[in-house]
Amino acid sequence: MGRFGGIVVRGLAMETRWLDATGQAELVASGQVTALELLEAAIERIEALDPAINAVVMRWFDMARETASGQLPDGVLRGVPFLLKDWVAACAGQPLCNGNQRLKELAPPSPADTTLVSRFRRAGLVIAGRTSTPEFANQATTQSRAWGITRNPWNLAYSPGGSSGGAAAAVAAGMIPVAHATDGSGSIRIPAACCGLVGLKPSQGRISAGPFGDESGSGVELCVSRTVRDTAAVLDAVHGPGVGDTVTAPAPRRPYPQELSGDSGPLRIGLLDHYPRGGAVHPDCAQAVRQTAHLLQALGHHVEPAFPTALADPTITDRLSIVASSHMAQMIARLSETLRREATPDDVEHHTWALARKGREAGAVEYAQALAALTRHRRAMHQWWADGHDLLLTPTTGEPPAPLDAFTPDPTDPLANRHLQAKYTAFTRAFNLVGQPAISLPLHWNDAGLPVGVQLVAAYGREDQLINIAAQLEKAKPFSSVKPCN
Repeated sequence: MGRFGGIVVRGLAMETRWLDATGQAELVASGQVTALELLEAAIERIEALDPAINAVVMRWFDMARETASGQLPDGVLRGVPFLLKDWVAACAGQPLCNGNQRLKELAPPSPADTTLVSRFRRAGLVIAGRTSTPEFANQATTQSRAWGITRNPWNLAYSPGGSSGGAAAAVAAGMIPVAHATDGSGSIRIPAACCGLVGLKPSQGRISAGPFGDESGSGVELCVSRTVRDTAAVLDAVHGPGVGDTVTAPAPRRPYPQELSGDSGPLRIGLLDHYPRGGAVHPDCAQAVRQTAHLLQALGHHVEPAFPTALADPTITDRLSIVASSHMAQMIARLSETLRREATPDDVEHHTWALARKGREAGAVEYAQALAALTRHRRAMHQWWADGHDLLLTPTTGEPPAPLDAFTPDPTDPLANRHLQAKYTAFTRAFNLVGQPAISLPLHWNDAGLPVGVQLVAAYGREDQLINIAAQLEKAKPFSSVKPCN
């Protein structure tokens, strides 16, 4: 038996707590356990562990039991319990609140599954509920008026990152082995770094956003997991275009699980161990990335100080601010449609309203100019890989996990903590803008026992390289054996 926060879990719930999704699926496939037994074990862990963490905010256990008891698809992850993030992943008949209090009160049921959710089902995953997210997934931490504060299993006084902090906390605590996550500015990679997990942001257009979304934006979806093989399995099960997709990534060269062989050969890797525009990152983050550079060299790769100069472009932040605030204004407009009245400041949190107000003030020409500048930036960034580098190695975040009170909003200055948010997105957001795949790996823990992630970035469409190199690093420094509790 194991203990977390004074709560005890026993039997199968304990035996499978730290078993990854691939291992759990193998138990079901071999007949050692049933999908329902595996689900009940996950439910036991959620009910025992989540009160201290507050990660699982919607519990669809009866629906999941019905699914697990029925004829599951013969997918690679058949029978594995799974949670969806409370953001964009519509699940037929179930509410989607996007971290907003007003939508939580209304709880409107979704009319259909998204393409990705239907593919999760096809892979055999058993959907059992939703994890927490900040309002409209717009913070580098996970706390909201709707769902409260989600805590980091490594230290409950610290943030799990955001906006997929609920997913990351649930997986890191051992409630489930893998969970849905999304990434618009780093929201897969930041919580993966803060919670000691693997977090892959796929290329733009790798995962269909259908039938409601648009692949041409900066947001993408996939998962957080404890092992590289789980991330490879999920990506292989759900990638590919859907009907009407606006962007389609090139097809992989072979199934992603085959990249776990780690047979890449020597790679040329650029090292960035400081902020792109100058200035030192936190010593914990610098140490993490430098140690990883030494490990990569020991594995036979060539690592040199180098990074795309476009990363240091001082004009991009202002351009991005125009686009991001305009999109938030659009979200408020959609909220008005759902409410069937004009949304007011009382319907959203202070920082959400302040950001949307900036978006409403931006003119159409200013918005178009920002998009044009971001297109030029994208081409300049991609050129660095085209000129001969295979990967870029950076810290995932410029700071280790922060105390929760560091993100407490100031109602009199709702955007005051944006400078803190920027330290967590300085190395992640750029690759949402340009559509390239990037992965965060848990290769370091600081003296306080908190995980610190490192990021590797590949050329557009080269998730295969990231899985390959991640498998090499995982073999050299097995990280899934490091756990936040017994």
